[in-house]
Amino acid sequence: MTIERVLYLLQLASPALPVGAYSYSEGIEALVEMGIISNAQSLQHWLEQELRYGAIRLEAAVMVRTYHAVQNGDIEALSYWNQWLSAARETEELRSSSWQMGRSLIKLLVELQPQVLPLADAVGSCNYAIAFGIAAASWKIEPLSAVILGYLHSWTTNLVTAGVKLIPLGQTAGQQIILNLFSDLTNTATEALTLSDDDLCSCSWGLSLASMAHETQYTRLFRS
Repeated sequence: MTIERVLYLLQLASPALPVGAYSYSEGIEALVEMGIISNAQSLQHWLEQELRYGAIRLEAAVMVRTYHAVQNGDIEALSYWNQWLSAARETEELRSSSWQMGRSLIKLLVELQPQVLPLADAVGSCNYAIAFGIAAASWKIEPLSAVILGYLHSWTTNLVTAGVKLIPLGQTAGQQIILNLFSDLTNTATEALTLSDDDLCSCSWGLSLASMAHETQYTRLFRS
């Protein structure tokens, strides 16, 4: 990877990217409320299971397909996988957060590089993983394994930050959790590259229940 492409990836995966990721906890707020996540160990365990078996695996694998679709100019595949990912979202909160972040990233990308407008028009209500794949392919970031790691690391950092605020934890504990998850991040990224269409499945009922509980939670800091 050239230095220039490293900079593109850092910008795309940066917490400063104006997509609103900081406002979502993906059910962690509800889990803290219920006492299921109460310390650094339980937060790390939750994120480990999500990386190994949860919906984030699907997002990463679909992002890979998006990257290839953009490279091949396959608008039909791009639209198909965006619709597929929307259908795979089990709750309104999860679907809305994915669409909102995707819409924000696509809007930013169009402003930075107007030539991607046809791709944006093709997908309509764009999921975040789709928008991330479009941006990575448009900016010619490679290798693809680095793109996946950037996506997964950004997801992990956002949820650890949410946990630090909610439990609460110290910043050092949050950084230790991220370090402890490096092997899971690497394994999930490798798996996302090789998953066939028939293997696109997840065990995310825990996330679904947490997300549904969050919809009716009385006091909330986060939108999911």
